[in-house]
Amino acid sequence: MSNKVIYAIYNDDDVLLDAVKETKAAEHHIEEIYTPFPVHGLDKAMGLKPTRIAICAFLYGLVGLAFGTFMMYYIMIIDWPQDIGGKPSMSFIQNMPAFVPIMFEMTVLFSAHLMVLTFFMRSKLWPFKEAENPDVRTTDDHFLMEVALKGDEDSAIEFFKKTGAVEVKVIEK
Repeated sequence: MSNKVIYAIYNDDDVLLDAVKETKAAEHHIEEIYTPFPVHGLDKAMGLKPTRIAICAFLYGLVGLAFGTFMMYYIMIIDWPQDIGGKPSMSFIQNMPAFVPIMFEMTVLFSAHLMVLTFFMRSKLWPFKEAENPDVRTTDDHFLMEVALKGDEDSAIEFFKKTGAVEVKVIEK
């Protein structure tokens, strides 16, 4: 099996979207697409699965809610009960209305921060990681589709030129 990939460079997002559909129809394997901005419908055209980050957010929120509830119960009922404004301090249930804003904020705090960490880990965006962008023009105004080369190199180059690519390169990876 070859380690060669094709870099097909496009200068319009609509042309790229049509090229992705043609490439998938021709049963080429798209490794990655680099774009300067999000392209609406590209994920569906590539056949990517929906993200599961909402499930993670819900679970992280539950962890935050549990931690906030335990923290308030331990601090305000067990460790250091106080009489604040004449409210009873020996029962968690009687103090619940005062604890609701804190429980909500802990849910949001845990959910947001742990989702960011999950995104960085899932995307492999570690600190001091070098950029993997194959062409600097994709940060400005060009779109690059990286496709695994299968079959004849010349026919693949012709295929991608027919899809509207302004430049096609074959790279050893």
